[in-house]
This record gives sequence, structure tokens and C-alpha cells, in this order.
Amino acid sequence: MERMQGEGEVDHLERPSPLTDKERVMIQDSWAKVYQNCDDVGVAILVRLFVNFPTSKQYFSQFKHIEDPEELEQSSQLRNHARRVMNAINTLVESLDNTEKVASVLKLVGKAHALRHKVEPVYFKILSGVILEVLGEEFPEVVTPEVAAAWTKVLATVYCSITAIYEELGWPNVPTSTS
Repeated sequence: MERMQGEGEVDHLERPSPLTDKERVMIQDSWAKVYQNCDDVGVAILVRLFVNFPTSKQYFSQFKHIEDPEELEQSSQLRNHARRVMNAINTLVESLDNTEKVASVLKLVGKAHALRHKVEPVYFKILSGVILEVLGEEFPEVVTPEVAAAWTKVLATVYCSITAIYEELGWPNVPTSTS
């Protein structure tokens, strides 16, 4: 069953503590193995998101009416978006020791999703859970409980950063035009 926050509401989470060097290495090492299967993992993540949280498809005119998971998997638009998501995560993971680069990437993602795509910020939280679930299922030998805890921490940091960007932009009262 899909559970959603109130519309337009921004969830306030306490920002996790910074990653330790050990956590950063665990994330980067596990991601290296995941990213070898970038396209398939990205598609699995988005299909799981859209099947378990069908309202998340509302932001994707190209495939929002596709109900069949196998048909979703074959959608070239979904595959392209999955690649963009995986590449953004890859940039973040590669830059975990560069807070300015991470902040820059998250600002771009946050602004685009708030202003251009009008995505409710709660979907970043939902996506984080789906990412953890899929990585744990697809890579159980890599995503051990300790590694999953590090991923939980980094994804919570991403979510907190994105919601802070939304707040800076005045979400939910963002302008309907970006011009």
C-alpha cells in the first residue's frame, strides 16, 4: 500500500552525521560493483518505484500510463531516465570526499525537480528506500548490513540536502513558470 505525506509538505529530518572514511570507502566499493550493471540496476530501481508507488509515474508523461512492469522495463524513455539517475548517483559517490561537488550536484537535481518537474520532495525519500531495497536484493554479498547502514546515511543526507534546496526555493509555492 502506498503511503504519502500531505501534499506540498516538506519532511524535516535531522541531517545525519558526516560519513566516516570507512563508510565512504564501503559506499564507493559497493557502488563500483553495482555500477558495472548500471543500466539493469537503474531500470530495476525505477520499475520497483513505479510498481510500488504508482503515483510517482505522474511526473513522466512518456510512460505514466504503462501499467505492466515488463512493458515499463522495455520503455526507452524509462531506460534513459534510469541511466541519468545512475549517473547522478555515480557522480555523488565519486565525489563523496568533495562536499562542494556533492552540494553542486544536489543543487542542480533539487532545482530541476522542484522548478521544472514539480516533483514532491517526498519522492526522493521514497526513491532512497527503493534504492536500498533493490541494492540489498540484487547485491546481497556486497550490500551487507554495515554497508546498507552507510548507504542509509548517505541517502538520508541526500534527502535532507534536496529538501533544504526545495525550502530555499519556497516549495510548495514555486512559480509555475521558470522564465
